[in-house]
Amino acid sequence: MKKLILTGILAVAGLTATANAQIQKGNWMVGSSIVASNFGLNTGGGYNISLQPKAAYFIQDNVAVGGYVDLGFNKVTNGSPTNFVYKVGALGRYYVSPGEKGVDNLLHHGRWFFEGNLGVGGTSTEGSNSTTGLDFGAGPGYSYFITPNIGVEGLVKYNGVAGFGSEGLTSTLTFNVGFSIYLPTSKGKQIINDVK
Repeated sequence: MKKLILTGILAVAGLTATANAQIQKGNWMVGSSIVASNFGLNTGGGYNISLQPKAAYFIQDNVAVGGYVDLGFNKVTNGSPTNFVYKVGALGRYYVSPGEKGVDNLLHHGRWFFEGNLGVGGTSTEGSNSTTGLDFGAGPGYSYFITPNIGVEGLVKYNGVAGFGSEGLTSTLTFNVGFSIYLPTSKGKQIINDVK
């Protein structure tokens, strides 16, 4: 029984150490959201089908900066036509350390994070409302490491586009589920060299 308990403690400690190692300075994070629910704050709720790839480089432990692209379609439940959504810009993530400022991890092999983005984006609807301009968003998320290098992520985020067009501001609250792959710099270089 003591061996079983000791083995369990060592496994949890190993997973925690692995999660910490993946978000260290010099590593890469690449991923995408695969499911997104859209709750319109000024236009009603609906669905959102999009491809949202992102990549970021850890400039220091727990802090990553990079870019994102978002191409997709959404439909508002009030019978409006389908919208085409496009966005591109920069993003930043901050991962909360276990026990930092009284915040403790829900699970020992995952990490809470805060993500923010700023870029250019817009929404285009057939023959009617459109908005193009400054794309921005922010919200909390959680990355659960199913392997040492792969995290399944949930992210709740406020998104807005402010600019020109028939609508000055489009804002939504989204819930995204996706994944990220965390690569040490040496592993990233190896993959790039293999592709060449």
